Amino acid sequence: MQDIAVIFDLDGTLVDTAPDLHDALNHTLARAGRDTMDIEHVQGLIGHGARALLQKGLTATGGMPENERFEELVAIFFAYYKEHLSDNSKPFDGVVDALEALRAEGAKLGVCTNKSIGFAEPLLNELDLTRHFTVITGGDSFSVKKPDAGHITGTLDLMGHNGGRAFMIGDSINDIMAARNAGIPSVAVTFGYTETPVQELGPDHIIDHFNELVPLIKSL
Repeated sequence: MQDIAVIFDLDGTLVDTAPDLHDALNHTLARAGRDTMDIEHVQGLIGHGARALLQKGLTATGGMPENERFEELVAIFFAYYKEHLSDNSKPFDGVVDALEALRAEGAKLGVCTNKSIGFAEPLLNELDLTRHFTVITGGDSFSVKKPDAGHITGTLDLMGHNGGRAFMIGDSINDIMAARNAGIPSVAVTFGYTETPVQELGPDHIIDHFNELVPLIKSL
């Protein structure tokens, strides 16, 4: 696997971050005088970054406030989430073993997430996952983000990947479309946060558990 690059989405793919995002959203909604939301609903809103999550949460609980108030609520969300990044978030089962196995085979690993880099890097640090990755890019690392191909190609460039095979591992339509737009295969996990089953989103490959990832890549 010396010539292989494997890029991972973060939320809903590498790490089950929904509990802490859910808490941060409900904290902010309560401060806005809104009803809180159940975690099952919130999971389907994750994947476009924290601002988009808050916007969707506000829209679902009474509509968007004026811009100035929205920015105040963004600041409240960010401040709370920064202090509670990994209270209840944890890697999905099999993630660490898969990352270690891929590295042992010589693959280069990266993270390409729409989560702000200011949240992505500390979260991965707190969970002791950073050491596995050559590069981590967030939704604000480039002028574009998934599903734009530039987010993936920019990540591959930073990884020093020049030719060879590359794969995008994710849980949502953004990941699948970004991979398609960048001309690389997508591998979708079935345990992520998309409201639409990944089988209906047209990924190139599907796994139900991370113990399936290394055998899959070796077989391709």
